[in-house]
Amino acid sequence: MAQTKILLIMGVCALVLLAYAWRRRAEWLLNLLLRGVLGAVAIYFINLAVASRGYPALVGVNPATVLTCSVLGFPGLAALYGLQVFQLL
Repeated sequence: MAQTKILLIMGVCALVLLAYAWRRRAEWLLNLLLRGVLGAVAIYFINLAVASRGYPALVGVNPATVLTCSVLGFPGLAALYGLQVFQLL
């Protein structure tokens, strides 16, 4: 039940983002794509650095984390790692 609600909220957010993107399509979508790719690369290298110190990889690269980095940028990346560190405590 909770997962259905989360998926519904994500779907509504995606529709709102697509409606906004319809106005400024090319520039906005390119920016979103670039931030998603850079966020995925950043997650990979941060996980690599954390794993070299002997800690487990904290955040996985998946559609949810890439979407978070795409929409929120660096603060989203920091929030992902902050939530994972908070979960370890």
